[in-house]
Amino acid sequence: MQGPAVELYKNIIENYPNINLIASGGISNINDVFQLNEIGCKGAIIGKAIYEGTVPLNPLKGTLEEYEYFK
Repeated sequence: MQGPAVELYKNIIENYPNINLIASGGISNINDVFQLNEIGCKGAIIGKAIYEGTVPLNPLKGTLEEYEYFK
């Protein structure tokens, strides 16, 4: 929970544009989730951050509703 490897994920997405990358590990707050979304990650595994209470569910819900799957 020290922050995701944003530069690594960004590099992967830029070099493999057809990949649906799901970030895993390091998520420590809601801004990490938004930053991963901005660089093009298709998802993030955030179970521990939710469990620890560092990522609140209400702001996250608005982000998830942007995707057709969750409507």
